[in-house]
Amino acid sequence: MTTRFPVISAIEALRPAQWIKNLSVFAAVILNGQLFNPISIIPSILAFFSYSALSSSSYLVNDILDAPKDRQHPYKKHRPIARGDVPIPLAVFMAFFLLFVGLGISMIISPGFFLVALVFIILQYSYSFFFKKKAVVDIAGISLFFIIRAYAGEIASGYHLPIWIMLTVIFLSLFIASGKRRSELVNTGVKTRSSLGGYGRTLLNFYTTMFAVCTLIAYSMFAFFEDKIQFQGIIHKFLLQNFPVALDRKWYMLSIAPVIYGIMRYGQIIFEMQEGERPERVIATDIPLLFSVVSWGLMIVTIIYVL
Repeated sequence: MTTRFPVISAIEALRPAQWIKNLSVFAAVILNGQLFNPISIIPSILAFFSYSALSSSSYLVNDILDAPKDRQHPYKKHRPIARGDVPIPLAVFMAFFLLFVGLGISMIISPGFFLVALVFIILQYSYSFFFKKKAVVDIAGISLFFIIRAYAGEIASGYHLPIWIMLTVIFLSLFIASGKRRSELVNTGVKTRSSLGGYGRTLLNFYTTMFAVCTLIAYSMFAFFEDKIQFQGIIHKFLLQNFPVALDRKWYMLSIAPVIYGIMRYGQIIFEMQEGERPERVIATDIPLLFSVVSWGLMIVTIIYVL
């Protein structure tokens, strides 16, 4: 067992790589064209820090509870708590400290945001203690946390997400969660997670495929029906003077291409490479998948803020 510097191990125990999930709180402010509006973006930034603190608190609690099983897992045995670099008393202190930090920041944003944050962390703790042990419920729970994050972004910014984007978030999170459970079942079997005993590979193949299709359909509906926000920018004026017919096009439809490729690539990662067990690592390190995510983001920003 390799011992690392205590501070580095403590930071690692917070799972900062998984804070990428909390970027969904910015969805409402970005898609409503308010990215450069300080009245909306500052509360969204605070929301990100609040949910990052609360998420890390729940990860610490989860790793404390799972330490015995994590030591039997080929990847999770290297987590700081499982390998013994972060003592349990320190982990408990860190979890409570981050809980109060996250809730404290949420109170600064608004009372409504605080209530949603409180529900979020209660459900996160409940998931670690109870729900993750139940098949089907564990996958639904992962999706629920993504939905709450997106909804929290609405409350923080004061703007609503398009309904088809919300449905896309729901189905995409179910797709990723199903792929995660499938990879866990294939790679380690049921010995490291009790809920896996309620699944079979065929069932998880069905879940993963179904939610991938639903994700694509929901996003396609958004791309077709949603009207682009008009900023009257330089390109908009140029098109108005020279190609006015172009302004009536469904520009969001262009962003379907990286979505299709991203789903296909992630399916390849799940079914062929068996690496869907750590989705945050896959998204951050797989070059083709990262390219599709960045391409989609650039397209959306260009359509909303430049055209």
